[in-house]
Amino acid sequence: MENINRLQHFQGLLKDKADLAFLPISADLQYLTAVPRDIPNYGAVMHPGAWLEGAWLTPDHEPILALPRMTAEFGGLADVTGIELRILGDWDDPATMTKNILAGFDLPEKPRIAISDKTEGETVVALHALLPGATFVSATEILRRMRVIKSEDEIAIMRQAGAITESAFAAVCRQLKHGMTELEVVTEVDYQLRKHGSLGPSFTTSLYCSGPHHPLLFGQREATWKRKLEAPVAILFDFGAIYQGLCYDFGRTVFFGEPTAEYERIYSLVMTSQAAGIAALRADELTTAQADAAARQVIVDGGYGEEFRHRLGHAIGMDVHEPPFLTADDHTMLREGMMFTVEPSITQFNTFSARVEDVVVVRQGGGEPLTSGFQEMRVIS
Repeated sequence: MENINRLQHFQGLLKDKADLAFLPISADLQYLTAVPRDIPNYGAVMHPGAWLEGAWLTPDHEPILALPRMTAEFGGLADVTGIELRILGDWDDPATMTKNILAGFDLPEKPRIAISDKTEGETVVALHALLPGATFVSATEILRRMRVIKSEDEIAIMRQAGAITESAFAAVCRQLKHGMTELEVVTEVDYQLRKHGSLGPSFTTSLYCSGPHHPLLFGQREATWKRKLEAPVAILFDFGAIYQGLCYDFGRTVFFGEPTAEYERIYSLVMTSQAAGIAALRADELTTAQADAAARQVIVDGGYGEEFRHRLGHAIGMDVHEPPFLTADDHTMLREGMMFTVEPSITQFNTFSARVEDVVVVRQGGGEPLTSGFQEMRVIS
């Protein structure tokens, strides 16, 4: 029922902005129709006619889901319900099928076409050849008005995604020991996520490890995965579960060895900063920029402002990163039901770092965190 209401709402919003919408298999399409996505691949995987793969709809016509045969059969979508299905044979012409679909929509000579931001360039080129007078707008921008506010049902699903994530982290912590490689830890996280009920990691599981003999390296996975985690080192986790189409994002810090007094202060600053950020997620009172500033000031006052290198957080839901953002140049008014990560950190390249991250719902009077375990520093002596 929720998907039906979403679709009707979207069609109402579409009426003033476009004559046709195309949504490839994506979070946008799953949000509207419950047509599921699969686990993503590093390299492109495609079938003949893949450019037409997705749903076509207008303000007045229900969606038609067009799929190449192999996507339908091997992707498990041949029996999808609640949406009209058109399947392209392996030797059929995708342009002919698309032309037939479009003919049923009674489009004007120069239609406005709303496309998801995930639409492939090949699809746009093919559509332009079929409808040379068309202009294009963003369907994702139209959908964001709907997706930014989460229903209580969505929040309940995300809370369960958080429970899966925390259970996986607890299991990982029981396996941690000095001398493990970063790859062994990452592999354990991904295994425990699936074991505890996640489709897989909601994004590439990351560790940001640093210490005097363990320099912090960003974006060099093939190098860092080989490193052994020998004390003293701070291990910063960043990962999340997938549950019923929603994505979680979670962070905690584990210390191998005996933390110094200065490191305990760093950890405390990060936790205090997060608490300030959560408290600032006050619906109809503050903006996203003000929430960022509230958390950031704690770390600035503690003397580590330059080491807080990123925004406080981002909206989250069916995608891991969604707008708006908790950052200095985003002045969106906070509204009840928005959902953000709150993830302050102090990252230092040649000594110890710390981070924490939870998903938080904007409420009247302050944020509601969906995970709250492991607040005390976990030390593996």
